[in-house]
Amino acid sequence: MNQAAKRMVGAAVCAALLAVVPVSTDQAPPVNVPGIDKPVIVVTGEINGTESWTNNFYYVLRGAVFVNEGATLNIQAGTRVVGEAGSVGTLIVLRGGRLNALGTREQPIVFTSDQAPGTRSRGDWGGIILNGRAPVNLEGGEGQGEANTGIYGGNDPNDNSGSMRYVRVEFAGTEFSPDNELNGIAFQAVGRGGSYEYIQVHMNRDDAFEWFGGTADAKYIVASNAGDDSIDWTFGWTGKLQFVAVHQRGDDADNAIEADNNEFNNDLLPRANPQIYNMTICGDPDRNEGAESVRAILFRRGTAVTYRNFLITGAKTTGMQIDGGSTLAQVNNGTTQIGAGVIWGPTVPAHSSVLPFIQSGRFPNVILNQDAGLSPDCFNHASPNFQPISTATLAGGQLAPIQPPNDGFFEAVTFIGAVPPPPADNWMTGWTAFPQQ
Repeated sequence: MNQAAKRMVGAAVCAALLAVVPVSTDQAPPVNVPGIDKPVIVVTGEINGTESWTNNFYYVLRGAVFVNEGATLNIQAGTRVVGEAGSVGTLIVLRGGRLNALGTREQPIVFTSDQAPGTRSRGDWGGIILNGRAPVNLEGGEGQGEANTGIYGGNDPNDNSGSMRYVRVEFAGTEFSPDNELNGIAFQAVGRGGSYEYIQVHMNRDDAFEWFGGTADAKYIVASNAGDDSIDWTFGWTGKLQFVAVHQRGDDADNAIEADNNEFNNDLLPRANPQIYNMTICGDPDRNEGAESVRAILFRRGTAVTYRNFLITGAKTTGMQIDGGSTLAQVNNGTTQIGAGVIWGPTVPAHSSVLPFIQSGRFPNVILNQDAGLSPDCFNHASPNFQPISTATLAGGQLAPIQPPNDGFFEAVTFIGAVPPPPADNWMTGWTAFPQQ
């Protein structure tokens, strides 16, 4: 095992991954600790060269752990990585480094809290930050990550920061200072050279997924119970998403999508202009838990977007809003394309900025206030079901999807929303989880 990352072997995470208690570094090889079935490796500092983490250990992130330029961290299917709360355990991949976390449906890779089940909460640990050399629309072509998580940006749209598949990130998003929290996964100028599929971010304190510029694509992603936005982008992101499921809790949630081009200059280039196909947003209409989950989608600050084949339900007041002159200009000039979706009540379905485009046909086949055909379990926090309940619903066949480009990334579809109706396979089964604590 590569020794560039400092190691302390031993430690325990109590009966179900509780607090880490280090033992002396001279206690090698690793020892089993009563109450858990695997030895624990505590990881600190920096990773250089190539290092592999295997599923016969638990790995504890103590403080900020950096995958340096030129280094590669490989994580085996079924491995559990624990973020230590007291030291704000965080995994940061610097530009030129790579993280290959390749789980399977049967053996996902899980990044989680070191607190006991039943006491876990949003913000227990840091999260995952990926820095790349793809373009951003910042002065000088570079930016500094939130909470000093690395320099990002460059001129290589095909930059490769590694790949992730069947990965779950839960209870992350530590707040370093007021309004300065970490995202579950931050794609900071990440290029399209890697692959990101079957990824869930659950119970994050800040945004679940955020793209800071770059060109990275992702497919089969789940954002659940985020304390801020579920999907966020800024600084000129031009990637692609397909099959995206969002579930919100009203105790603490902002937008399912919050989208900017550049907050400081709305018309900087490259303009944010992602393509998103097949998304389901289940907000939280219940006010008993809290008044959040007010609006499903906010496109603002000059972003453009292609947004197709969507189901939106459960927002307390607004399904979709387009804000600001620069953002509306992208609709008027035809750059922004929205169509084939359902925005369903029981509350106000769409903002006045959107209604004229629906009514004029500029946003074709966007249907308001008709049942999207989703099960009431769409709103079940502990076990949300995103599958439409019948092929006789709008989602199941009465509303034809718009086919995405045949470009090697997107898949042809026969349904609206993130998940096909039964009896088709539910791609979320077997690797996602929705613990509330």
